[in-house]
Amino acid sequence: MSKLITVAQAAKELKKADNILILTHAYPDGDTLGSGYALCRALHKMGKSARVECSDIIPDKYRFMFEDMGPAEDFEPEYLCAVDVADSLLLGDKLKTYAESVDLCIDHHGSNTRYAKKLVLIPEYSAAAMIIAEIINALGVKIDSGIAACIYTGIATDTGCFKYSNTTSYAMRMAADMLDYGINSEMINRTMFDIKSRARIELERMALESMRFFLNDRCAIMLITHEMIEKSGAGEEDLEGLAPIPRQIEGVHVGVTMRERQDGTYKVSIRTDNRADASSICSILGGGGHVRAAGCTVGGPAERAVKTIVEAVRSVID
Repeated sequence: MSKLITVAQAAKELKKADNILILTHAYPDGDTLGSGYALCRALHKMGKSARVECSDIIPDKYRFMFEDMGPAEDFEPEYLCAVDVADSLLLGDKLKTYAESVDLCIDHHGSNTRYAKKLVLIPEYSAAAMIIAEIINALGVKIDSGIAACIYTGIATDTGCFKYSNTTSYAMRMAADMLDYGINSEMINRTMFDIKSRARIELERMALESMRFFLNDRCAIMLITHEMIEKSGAGEEDLEGLAPIPRQIEGVHVGVTMRERQDGTYKVSIRTDNRADASSICSILGGGGHVRAAGCTVGGPAERAVKTIVEAVRSVID
């Protein structure tokens, strides 16, 4: 069980450490990468050795966060820091060897399993990047445009460009502060939310055709299979951002996106409105997350997985 610590205490930990390996979660998003690279940049400014690692290939659209940093430093890790990683299982295959030895976790998920030795947890924050910004300030490091772009990306992506219910006035004020460092917010917003590859559009079309409705149309489930991904030619970067689609349909309270994995299980992403708790649904299925956005893994085959998910949703919204 983790020892809960404050932002100031986390800064003291990082001041003492060196050769710091920053761990992000598999299937990386803007918050885990924004948090990781913002912290890495700050540590470099302090003269410390640090690098960011992820189990999966980082999509090209996030390249602006690190392309000016040069090659990642090569060192034997002495201190492990996980960012935006609620459960050690989310580290993925490449980083799972570190699961039992994480020194510090910085997170905003209320469902955090407290696997790290020490934990900074602020569930009321819209993004882990907001905690990172406070830690950087506590470290005495001056935020620059590179750090600011990473923090802004973390906040913007985890709030759905400030559309989700987790958007707070503090999140918007911090994002506005990042603009003052001269970041290209237009580029970030367009890259994160508007630009889609042709393969992504084709995959989206097939996924929409798979949509099924349950519980008097209150629950919509969308399936993404290996066959769809191969047929569309979609890469890993094309799969991000699909989860909110089922919830966008009028009258749907619970939107579910199921993605087939190589081992036959399904990665399940759930998005809800104010009539259902996504975290409660996923906790029934062995997962967790936020009230409006959560995830879990369900065993196959597909029809059995769908039935399992529907029953979990029924138990919450009824």
